[in-house]
Amino acid sequence: MPRLNLLEETRFEKLPVKVYSDMLTASKAVAQRIAGIIKQKSEKKEQVILGLATGVTPIAVYNELVRLHREEGLSFKNVVTFNLDEYYPMSPDALQSYKVFMYKHLFSHVDIDPENVHIPDGALAQDDIAAFCLDYEQKITAYGGLDLQILGIGRTGHIGFNEPGSAPNSGTRLVTLDELTRSDAAHDFGGKANVPTKAITMGIGTIFKAREIILMAWNAKKAEIIKKAVEGEISADIPATYLQHSDHVEFVLDTAAASALTRFDTPWLVKDCVWDEQLIKKAVIWLAKTLNKPILKLTDDDYNNHGMAQLATEKGPVYNINIHIFNKLQHTITGWPGGKPNADDTQRPERAEPARKRVIVFSPHPDDDVISMGGTFLRLADQGHDVHVAYQTSGNTAVWDDDALRFVEFAIDFSRSQNIEDKKMEEIYKNMRSFLQTKQPNQRDPQEVETIKGLIRKGEAIAGARFVGLDDAHIHFQNLPFYDKRKTSREVSYEDDILQTMALLQQVKPHQIYSAGDFADPHGTHKTCFDILHESLKRLGETEDWVKNCWLWLYRGAWHEFETYEIEMCVPLSPKEVERKRVAIFKHQSQKDRPVFPGDDAREFWMRAEDRTSETANIYNQLGLAEYEAMEAFVRFKFNDTL
Repeated sequence: MPRLNLLEETRFEKLPVKVYSDMLTASKAVAQRIAGIIKQKSEKKEQVILGLATGVTPIAVYNELVRLHREEGLSFKNVVTFNLDEYYPMSPDALQSYKVFMYKHLFSHVDIDPENVHIPDGALAQDDIAAFCLDYEQKITAYGGLDLQILGIGRTGHIGFNEPGSAPNSGTRLVTLDELTRSDAAHDFGGKANVPTKAITMGIGTIFKAREIILMAWNAKKAEIIKKAVEGEISADIPATYLQHSDHVEFVLDTAAASALTRFDTPWLVKDCVWDEQLIKKAVIWLAKTLNKPILKLTDDDYNNHGMAQLATEKGPVYNINIHIFNKLQHTITGWPGGKPNADDTQRPERAEPARKRVIVFSPHPDDDVISMGGTFLRLADQGHDVHVAYQTSGNTAVWDDDALRFVEFAIDFSRSQNIEDKKMEEIYKNMRSFLQTKQPNQRDPQEVETIKGLIRKGEAIAGARFVGLDDAHIHFQNLPFYDKRKTSREVSYEDDILQTMALLQQVKPHQIYSAGDFADPHGTHKTCFDILHESLKRLGETEDWVKNCWLWLYRGAWHEFETYEIEMCVPLSPKEVERKRVAIFKHQSQKDRPVFPGDDAREFWMRAEDRTSETANIYNQLGLAEYEAMEAFVRFKFNDTL
């Protein structure tokens, strides 16, 4: 049976959870625990048997272990490792191989004996896999079992590659990967079609025999599956729930990964709260959604029967709370995202003055602007603001190879039609065809091909921005260097990116900035682009007065919107504006029909965008506000508070 939690605050949680402020702090804590076991065993002249994981989650742990080895003398001579899994089939020297991963991030940087390293072999003949898996189990047993197993968790709830349906007593074996797991790996393989369909994995039964188990999870993408694993019923549908049976497991999370746990998401259900404005807004909206009632129809009984009696008592009467929150939501709605001239702006999300604002829309990829805030982009231009757009990266990884080839063929045919001989272009074309015929999954393109793909996306972005109403002088292509540098190394300097962004900001001196605010993936392009922008504003804020009067609005992508209680500005769109936004998105032809990296959503980008904005409008309407065709939502990032 799962252990019982004695703390009221964590009574929904069926296993121990430790939450840290951020991923780096949590990773260092896990690394220290591993180092402690290594040192303790070393003093006894004993070997340490570690079960290791791959993927993004443990990278910072391995970085810290390498630092401890280099700077504090932590030795790995007494360490024996067994990795959780490997794709099948998979060459051991392929870029996506977990053997390559482990040597890149850990083994090549410490003094571990290669004979003590054990990783499932993805290059085996299929007839040899069963015997290999049995031998893998026997080796772990011969060493006396695992002292510590570290785990990540997939969005299917898998641990290792134990996908839904895995048995709790399963051993090391060949498994079929879930489609969502393959979608999540698509970027590493240059598209989902290249991701193997199978893998060799340690079983849940093998993992359970470890004397300690640490499951780590970072960022909001993992929040929902963490809630199910920690608070849900034990089920084969979510293999991580089996860990509730263990007396030796701990989940180590950052605040984002823990955000859906009851004690953080709906704390009024487990404890008395300090009711600030944001928490009241969140609770009232949650109650209205839970009961499917407009805010103004919520009653005392509704509050009392759903854990909000304290709020009703301290801040009531209830009807006054309802009116207050209803008004706050009402005041987020504006048809004037740049501020309404000559109007009382005390209850509006944006300032009335200056009436004509200088605006920069920062777009991490060349289509994020129109997909995520195309309606607002159009409004700003239509209402006469001085609007600029800055495309932060080339987006050249997200173009199909045959599209690049087609554009070069067009260039050659056009040259010939004009009696222009271009031997250099024909040579590039010949080399392209030769390369693409033997190109391996996720192999980096030659510079000429990257340039062509970048130009394809540049042309589409120009077409979209012109359709919105911008002249060419207001369309900026930054091509930030980090984007290409990270194709060969994760350890890159962002100084050039920051300096370039500072120069553009100083040139425009904007009153308003729009930036992508989807930070679910801390290593993703959106988060990196925002960090570069934020650092640029911080530096400029030390010397430039205009920065103090600049407001930064965050928008989200086509997948997930801000939570309703977070929204600070919501721009309604008419059916005609939705149609115009769709046309702007259609200018990005290389991303239409079937983009290179579609994620786990089969819909086209324009469909996702329209569904997302119509859903936001429906939520506002269900809460008792006006009914609109669609709404684009924004949150203000108050960077000036930290200057």
